[in-house]
Amino acid sequence: MMYRNDHYGPIDRFCAKHPRFGIANLAMYIAIGQVIVGVLSLLHPLRGLAGLLVFSRVNILHGEVWRLLSFIFVPTSINPFYLLLGCYVTYWTGQMLEREWGTAKFSLFYLGGVVLSIAGGLILGVADIYYIHLSFFLVIATMYSEMQVLFMFVLPIKMKWLALLDVALILLEGLENGPFVILLAVPSFVNYFIFTWPFWSMKLGFARRRADPQVINFKRAQRQAQKKAKETGGYMHKCAVCGLTDQDAPDMEFRYCSKCDGYYCYCANHINNHIHIQNG
Repeated sequence: MMYRNDHYGPIDRFCAKHPRFGIANLAMYIAIGQVIVGVLSLLHPLRGLAGLLVFSRVNILHGEVWRLLSFIFVPTSINPFYLLLGCYVTYWTGQMLEREWGTAKFSLFYLGGVVLSIAGGLILGVADIYYIHLSFFLVIATMYSEMQVLFMFVLPIKMKWLALLDVALILLEGLENGPFVILLAVPSFVNYFIFTWPFWSMKLGFARRRADPQVINFKRAQRQAQKKAKETGGYMHKCAVCGLTDQDAPDMEFRYCSKCDGYYCYCANHINNHIHIQNG
C-alpha cells in the first residue's frame, strides 16, 4: 500500500505558506559532514574528535554548547565500510524523502527530530543521531511499504519487513542492555508519528475518508440538471462558452469546472480552454 498525505494539517499548511523554509539537499550535507568527521577521527592526531562532538549533558552544562548541534555529524561507526554504508543510506533515504515531501517539510521533519532528541538528551544525559536517520527509512517504508530493496545489496525484501526488522532489533537490544536504549529512540519515534499521523489515524480508524465537498456539490448539480431536463423535456448540459447542449450533440462529453465559482458546465472543446469565472 502506498501512503500519501492528503490531509492538510498544520505542518502542511506551514510548509505551503513558507515554501523557502529549510535547506535543500540537507541529507547530503549531513552525510558529507559525517564522512569528514569519520575520516578525521581515523587520523592519529584527531582520534578524539568524535568525543568532542557527541552529545553530553554534563559537558554542555559546563559550557560546551556546540555539542547541542555537533552531535548530528558524529557517525555511528568510524569503520570505513560501515561509515560509508551508513552515510550512503542516510543520503539515499533523506534525498528520497525530500523529493516526496519537498524541502520545507523534510527540513521541518529533521529539525523536529533534532529538537526532540536534544530535549531527550538533556533528560537522559546523551542523544544519538542514529535514530533520527533511522526514522527517514521508517517514513519511506510507511509510504512505500510494498517496495522492494536489496538487503545487503543481495537479498530482495519489502520495505515494510525491513522496517519491522529495524524496530525489532532496537527492542531486542533494549531487552539485552536495558530500557535505556529504547528511551534513546523515543524522541525520533515521536517525531516519526507526528509526521505520519494522517496515515496512522486512518489505519487505526480515528479518521475516515470523506468525499470532497466540491465533488458532492457537482453531483448535486448534475442531479438537478437531470431533473430539470426530465421536467422540461430539454437538455441536461449546456456549454457556458459556445452554448452547445447534449441535445445538440448527444455524443459530446460535458464536464463541470472545479476552478470556476459556481457550477458551470463546458463541452469537451472548452473544458480545458476557457476563462475561469470568478464572482466578486
